[in-house]
Amino acid sequence: MTVDATARRRAQVLVFDADDTLWENNVVFERVIDDFLAWLEHPTLDRAEIRAILDDIERANTVTHGYGSKVFLRSLGECLERLRARPATDAERREIDRLAVALVEHKVELMPGVAEALDELAGRHELLLLTKGERAEQQRKLDASGLLHHFRAAHIVPEKNVDTYRWLTREHDFDPAGAWMIGNSPRSDILPARAAGLNAVFIPNENTWVLEDEELDPTDARVLRLAAFPDLLRHF
Repeated sequence: MTVDATARRRAQVLVFDADDTLWENNVVFERVIDDFLAWLEHPTLDRAEIRAILDDIERANTVTHGYGSKVFLRSLGECLERLRARPATDAERREIDRLAVALVEHKVELMPGVAEALDELAGRHELLLLTKGERAEQQRKLDASGLLHHFRAAHIVPEKNVDTYRWLTREHDFDPAGAWMIGNSPRSDILPARAAGLNAVFIPNENTWVLEDEELDPTDARVLRLAAFPDLLRHF
């Protein structure tokens, strides 16, 4: 699928995801999980089995508590307690906190070509940013990215579902059929945006969180699949 030349010249609403679309994010969590699994050294379960337990705990906690580093640390602690069949000791909680220092100290690392592509896109389209997570944590990353000036508005929401995208179209008064949601997550960026009537651009990231992965309809002509962020300039 390509966007025709007429559409490319016409100003459109482009809505961007942030984590793992504009900058790397989940890879940092994955490094912490690797260290956590190595530290646990469970006598009977292998790493894949422990990871499956952690994924289940994270899935439940995101529903109840949302997203972000604090919820992630909660999930690590609950995973340890489930595997050890007892409450975590103070020493164990300190070790989990030590493992997760990288989450706090991590500097925002933009994806290749993001800043340059946004410079061009902002000159001919209306750009919005939509990210989910804990407000203060996401705001810190947005501020550190140096990208906020490209966007007419940036919204931090607790979840990105169909209702979120319908709210966004009302908030900014645009026709969803002429707008595009751009992101790496099938679950949060592509599928709910399409269900709300927007077009979508899927830019896969090999480090996307496993809980964000869902099957996309390969026959959906209103989903544009690109290999890298700068490829947007060929279509918009």
